[in-house]
Amino acid sequence: MVATFVSKAGHIATIPLNEQRTVTADWYTTIFCQKLITEFRKINPERRIILHKDNASSHTAQNTRLYLTEENVELLDHPPYSPDLVPI
Repeated sequence: MVATFVSKAGHIATIPLNEQRTVTADWYTTIFCQKLITEFRKINPERRIILHKDNASSHTAQNTRLYLTEENVELLDHPPYSPDLVPI
């Protein structure tokens, strides 16, 4: 399985979940978000990052929110049960 992130400018990062069956909050913050933020800032160092995430437990965990706040990533929450906002 892989996790992929795209922005309106295109593909940013694809990260494999090596030997892992689920996305945990620890994996999400220590591997995925670090890679994502690094890659995004290489492309647009001066631009702010607004992350629209769904309500998965790894995305809403307290340590995830704290990490993203420390990295100056703005969070755009996803309303629960809103299929109109999920393009996939």
